[in-house]
Amino acid sequence: MNTDNQNVFKTQAGDQITPFSLVVSAATMMRLAALFVLIVHFGATFTFARPDQPPIVQTGLGSIRGTILESRLGRKFYAFRGIRYANAPVGKLRFQPPEPVDAWNGTFDATEDGPMCPQPAYNRSEVSEDCLRLNVYSSVIPGETIRIAPRDVLVYIHPGGFYVFSGQSKNNAGPQNLMDRDVVLVTINYRLGSLGFMSTGTKESPGNAGFKDQVMALKWVRDHISAFGGRPDSVTLMGYSAGALSNTLHMVSPMSRGLFHRVIVMSASGVSQVQIPTNQINLAKKQAELLNCSTSDVSKMVGCLREKPVSDYADSLEAMFVLSWNPVLLWTAVIEPDFGQERFLTEDPTESFLKGNFMKVPVIAGITQDEFAGPAVAFLRNETLRNELNTNFNELAPMLFLYEGYPNQLEITRQLRDKFLGEEPLSLNRSLHGLNYLFADSLIGFAVHRFVQLVSPHTPVYQYKFSYVGRYSFFYYPEEGTPYGAVHHDDLLYLLSIPSVAPIFNTTDPESKTVERLTRMWTAFAQTGDPNMVLGIEKPNWVPVANQEDNYLNIGEDLQMEKGLFTERFSFWDKLFPIPAIH
Repeated sequence: MNTDNQNVFKTQAGDQITPFSLVVSAATMMRLAALFVLIVHFGATFTFARPDQPPIVQTGLGSIRGTILESRLGRKFYAFRGIRYANAPVGKLRFQPPEPVDAWNGTFDATEDGPMCPQPAYNRSEVSEDCLRLNVYSSVIPGETIRIAPRDVLVYIHPGGFYVFSGQSKNNAGPQNLMDRDVVLVTINYRLGSLGFMSTGTKESPGNAGFKDQVMALKWVRDHISAFGGRPDSVTLMGYSAGALSNTLHMVSPMSRGLFHRVIVMSASGVSQVQIPTNQINLAKKQAELLNCSTSDVSKMVGCLREKPVSDYADSLEAMFVLSWNPVLLWTAVIEPDFGQERFLTEDPTESFLKGNFMKVPVIAGITQDEFAGPAVAFLRNETLRNELNTNFNELAPMLFLYEGYPNQLEITRQLRDKFLGEEPLSLNRSLHGLNYLFADSLIGFAVHRFVQLVSPHTPVYQYKFSYVGRYSFFYYPEEGTPYGAVHHDDLLYLLSIPSVAPIFNTTDPESKTVERLTRMWTAFAQTGDPNMVLGIEKPNWVPVANQEDNYLNIGEDLQMEKGLFTERFSFWDKLFPIPAIH
């Protein structure tokens, strides 16, 4: 773990690399010739991975030392991990917008992952408030070896409900699958939980700090990615769940304008039945009470919270939720009051999309077939939780399914119960599919559906449903080793390495075909704005949503264009939560 700028090089154990030399095969010569033909007018020279020295790049902030890793298919690439993009958000900077990182003397050691942002962890050395770090992966860096074009950039924003996970390579966002493609990959951390999203409605904590961290990371990419062989004028945001919600908000945020050029939205969005507030003062006061800070004066409350050890926030995280880590979306974006600060959101995102006041860039957007089965099984298999939901459904449903505050929420609750569960007592066998759909639609599916509705009249939207079920999954049911289906996060297994869930698939594994398809379509989109511009696999013939035709690509054992993504279910949600009129 590198938490300081140390002038120390750490070798990657076991890494071997064949020297790049003039003695190459005929096939290699053909590939090199193709590289020369590719948009040579960019006029950059690059160095491929070499075994005799660690990679060092020069940036406007200082030099950075990385290491060499190996992709899924054995391709060597450079890895620069744990790079600070902002100063540590500690002391007076806690709950405030990030500050750009200060330049450093010497060489920054970026040979290992930096720390995760504070969250519950088995090993507390894994987390630190000095967590505003990013990782850069590239198969080329500027040098004097060969003249080729700079590469398109893919920036990944991680999931985790805004309270867990990270952009670390070893835990949540390994680069091995995507680094078989010709892109520069960036993964980022951002502040989580109360430290990242506390909003009091006052200048002491106006909110959206975690989103502003993401903006700061994008500015770092704009200013420095060329040093790693990337194109600052071709940046694609890829986000999953909380990261996808973030990406849709970057499309409307005045702070994010011009910092990216395409968007991949996977399993969430920032427009749905959820009402966007101007603050979450009640949540801030709940955190204060858990940490023994007085809530009578907001300024003093925030001052007290600034003094608390960072471990207190991780230790109190579960107590912030209402029931069994619910609601899943506890912290939200807020429409910031104006205290003279740069504001991430100045109006409701739905209103921005309706007005056409957003970055009209090409979009990939979609969901998995089964999404949130895990919470449904958790409630139905646990007798205490099942009885609690049975007995208090009218009170719990608005919290669980994210429609608290609606004046007609009791009628909404009645219709949801009738539609998905019926009036009989809940049971695992009878209620599982209905409760799965309730969680899936309220947390994920309806939000993506609403986003596609709002955006597709203005810009190309390539919609998908991921239905492929491999041997590995984030959720197994009814028995261990048997995937329930294509659930939330499962499609990430074919884009990123997540070693706690699945191995890196080799070419003989049945999952390899899906890895090839997703990585090639996603990077073709990052390079051209069109996922059909693929090489090496069958063309998907992916037709964007157009003229109210709900086209989508079903990504299963095969690639199949279909129409009407869960039309019957989502039209029901549309009637419950119609698109509001523009103010």
